[in-house]
Amino acid sequence: MVLERIFRAVIMGPPGSGKGTVSSRIVQSFGLKHLSSGDILRTNINAKTELGLLVKSCIDQGQLIPDDVISRLMLSHLKDMDQSSWLLDGFPRTVAQAESLDSMCTVDTVINLDVPFQTIKERLTSRWVHMPSGRVYNVDFNPPKIPGLDDVTGEPLTQRDDDTPETVTRRLKAYEYQTQPVLEYYRSKGVLETFTGTETNKIWPHIHAFLSKKLPHTQEARGQV
Repeated sequence: MVLERIFRAVIMGPPGSGKGTVSSRIVQSFGLKHLSSGDILRTNINAKTELGLLVKSCIDQGQLIPDDVISRLMLSHLKDMDQSSWLLDGFPRTVAQAESLDSMCTVDTVINLDVPFQTIKERLTSRWVHMPSGRVYNVDFNPPKIPGLDDVTGEPLTQRDDDTPETVTRRLKAYEYQTQPVLEYYRSKGVLETFTGTETNKIWPHIHAFLSKKLPHTQEARGQV
């Protein structure tokens, strides 16, 4: 019996880079367990755990969640998965978090989605929403029949605060400032793999080919589990 090698990966990319889509495709194709820091934070806040309450108080006060709190939260989940191959999403975001992760396990590869900021800004700022129904339009590939109005009710569409050009620019700059040192950290360790492009469907085949070399038997192994 051939034992499947445990494989540990991190995926990084700014908001709007297609990280969610790529993550779900990796999970589907290679059977890695997907661990999202956002999901884990929400679960702990809703469950009112000790760390969840701490996180909520930071968020309520508009403060950044301290590195050691995020690290404790994520590492406690990873301890339960020490025999699993996984894909980490949203963690680590600072060098201190990356070092705490390294103290527990070795990361095999870091997938970095390098999508031009201009492309991301166009993607995000093109979104308009009909708030009462939640219907989402995109002026580029799913426009309303009448500009600015909902197809069904004719009511005005609005843009989420997160999707205004100023907010998107601010979020992208904050992401770059925060994560550049993390990318350098993993580059120096020789595990950073960057995929550049403007369309997820064109980037994905390159990611798939790269992971297929790293994980040649995973799909077959999944079928035998």
